[in-house]
Formats: sequence, C-alpha cells, structure tokens
Amino acid sequence: MSDESIHDVVRNRYGAIARALDEDTLQKPSCCGGTSASTSTSSSASASCCGEGAECGTNSQLYDMSLLEGLPVDATRLSLGCGDPVSIANLKVGDTVLDLGSGGGIDCFLAARQVGETGHVIGVDMTPEMLKKARANKAKMGADNVEFRLGQIEALPVADQSVDVIMSNCVINLSPDKKSVFREAYRVLKQGGRVSISDIVTEGEFSPELRAQVDQWAACVTGAIDVQEYTGLMREVGFVDIQVVDKADASEIIPPQTGMPRVFSARITARKP
Repeated sequence: MSDESIHDVVRNRYGAIARALDEDTLQKPSCCGGTSASTSTSSSASASCCGEGAECGTNSQLYDMSLLEGLPVDATRLSLGCGDPVSIANLKVGDTVLDLGSGGGIDCFLAARQVGETGHVIGVDMTPEMLKKARANKAKMGADNVEFRLGQIEALPVADQSVDVIMSNCVINLSPDKKSVFREAYRVLKQGGRVSISDIVTEGEFSPELRAQVDQWAACVTGAIDVQEYTGLMREVGFVDIQVVDKADASEIIPPQTGMPRVFSARITARKP
C-alpha cells in the first residue's frame, strides 16, 4: 500500500460518514460503532472510529456529559474518537491549541471554551466534507476563536513554533507515516509546548496479511502500532517526559483474530523541551 492510497481510503471513509449525517442515515454515533462506515455514499455508514465489533457506547463514555452542553448536534454526532484528550491537556486561558484530525470539531470546541477569547484553536483535517461540517458547527456556536484548515497531519499548514498545545483523538493511527506526524508536531510547537493524544495502540505487531488490509487501516485497526514503537517515534523527534497516562483494553470493540496483537485505547502526553 502506498501512503497516498491509504490517505485516499481514509479520506473516502470519513467523507462518507459526513455525507451520511447530511442524509440522516448516520448510525451508531459512538467512538467504536458496531459496523464499519462505508467508503461510498451508501446508507450503511456509521460513526465508527474503530471498525467492526461490539458497540462501545456513546459520547457519555468518552466525555463528561456536562462538557457537551451547548455543542451542536452535528459536532457530538461526529465525535469519532477513542478517548478524551482535552481533559489531560491542562489548557490555559490564552493558549493556542492545534487539533490533528479535527473531524466535526468537538475537541476544538471543548478546547475553545477553556482557552477563552484570548486563546486560539486550529483544527486540521484532510477531509473536505468534515471541514464543511466543522465550519458549519463553528458558525452555529459563534466560536470566533476557532478556525479549521485543510491539510494532512504529516505536512501541517501551521507556522513553526506557533502552538502551545497539540491534541489528537484517534487519528495518528490512521497515518501511514507516523514519524512525520510527530516531527511536524514538534516543529509547530513552541518551546515547552505539550501534546495530549488519545489513540489506538497495540502490544505486539499485526501480521503482514492484516497490515495489508487497507479497509481495516481506515477503520482505526491495522494502522495502529505497538505502544513502545509509538512512544519511541515521539522520542526520536525530540519529545521528552512522554507518559502513557492510561490504556483501556479494546478487545471488546475490536474482536481479536489470528495474527492480531492486543489492542488498546491509550492517552499519551509529552513535552517539547
């Protein structure tokens, strides 16, 4: 699989999810729905981050429900993450925050409330349909301190040393070049800047046969890598104080199969010295 073919499949999948919301055919608005989203415009698209398996619930299992009050329905229904990176980001009033793979914008809007009018939140996503939804949600909220940019997380449309905190929610596992993602994150962070990530990771490696299944890659499954390799890549580009804050076993939402390692939803923090 080429990097571009992976990007195309991922972009098509999440574009289909956004279109399904327009058509009112979006099913199972959870982090890991019971069926994978179609990459076409069929009505079977579901708001699933993690592919096929049992349902793992709704936003109530990812966020404190009080935090979601006042958010547009389209933002909460397009919450496709595997955790809550905002609660461990330690955001401060006036911070500039970047969300990698911002989707419908839920984490951007939650961050915007914490950084206040003097802060600024940037969401980057490579899927035009998701950006359209996020910008519409911004207009509904009147969130003047939020903006959304089209781009790939391996080549961020963000200036050097301009960001205080980077967040990401179940997106980096989708990248075919994770080291470039971390290198770009390091580039745009200010000295002393921080990252707060929720993502799918493994203990062990997928078999080559499973790794080659591009549809499962796009479903947040086979693009995941061993947590030690994940944090090792962060360390290689210069991050320090890397901590795996917690890991939740994902075997109930991503059913094990032959050649498959243990899969987790992890929250990870680090700092640029």
